[in-house]
Amino acid sequence: MSSITLKNIHKAYGKDVIIPDLNFTIEDGSFTVLVGPSGCGKSTTLRMIAGLEKPTSGEIFIDDENVVDVDPGKRGIAMVFQNYALYPTMSVRDNIEFGLKNKKVPKEERNKLIADVSEVVGLTPYLSRKPSELSGGQRQRVALARAMVKNPKVFLMDEPLSNLDAKLRQQMRVELIELHKRLGTTFIYVTHDQVEAMSMGDNIILMDKGIIMQRSTPKEMYHNPQNVYTAQFIGTPPMNIVSNMVKGIQVGFRPEKTSLIDPGDAVLSIQGRIITKEQLGAEMNYSIETAFGKVMVKTEDDIEGQECRLYIREKNVFAFEEDGNRIPVTEEIKKALEQVEKGV
Repeated sequence: MSSITLKNIHKAYGKDVIIPDLNFTIEDGSFTVLVGPSGCGKSTTLRMIAGLEKPTSGEIFIDDENVVDVDPGKRGIAMVFQNYALYPTMSVRDNIEFGLKNKKVPKEERNKLIADVSEVVGLTPYLSRKPSELSGGQRQRVALARAMVKNPKVFLMDEPLSNLDAKLRQQMRVELIELHKRLGTTFIYVTHDQVEAMSMGDNIILMDKGIIMQRSTPKEMYHNPQNVYTAQFIGTPPMNIVSNMVKGIQVGFRPEKTSLIDPGDAVLSIQGRIITKEQLGAEMNYSIETAFGKVMVKTEDDIEGQECRLYIREKNVFAFEEDGNRIPVTEEIKKALEQVEKGV
């Protein structure tokens, strides 16, 4: 197991700056997720850690060793790619064994390692098959097994589940969490999917344009977003942000923390008109037009008709400055909310 530290990492392609100045440490044995939209720099960061790309400037430490000039194969890292990168003409066994042969691992030891990892990832019955004879989930397991036999210090995973259907992605998420607990190795996982990030990582690094917007546990990121970007990236549907309710302040409230039935202690009450209603099993997503723009409400309440009223408790209100940074909900802000115009 190993810790990873990035110090003053700058990455540019000519005049195009991808990562201006990145600094963080990933703790030994953690499951860290780098999350953000396409182009935010997360995959570039992962590839620099792997040694597949070199930073324009800065240092990358694995434990106490600066590995910027160390070959990828000598970093003690195994990477699992989005497209699996399997050899199509080789059997599952041969795909797993390939790297071990290159390292001249004795045959008896190779056989034991293959048997052990195949059992862990559920591939034992498929060792003689070719990748074309496997499902997407099974091919992903081959890629994992091939990484595991190297006994790496760090697993790097670049959107490994993005090619799978929704049901299989959910199953593989659970399997990866269990695998991490079993191995106790450092995992660094890249995804654009906030559901994957929130469900898998014990530590999340949310990025935008090569800058860390917030780093925290999933629970902390959901309950205490530090800025509007985080508030709207994390959560399904994203947090409602209203900029014309209190002067100089952006007011936020989550759809699932908004009630269509009076709780009796709401600090904010807004008249609205239901535009659409989306049935999601036991819950509904309402799109509601208000005097302050369109907002979303996620609730189990089934409201008939179009006219409604939204209620938000004080503990569920967030305040952000105009630049997007979070600020406390002061008494002055609370008083302003209580006096908000309530008509549509």
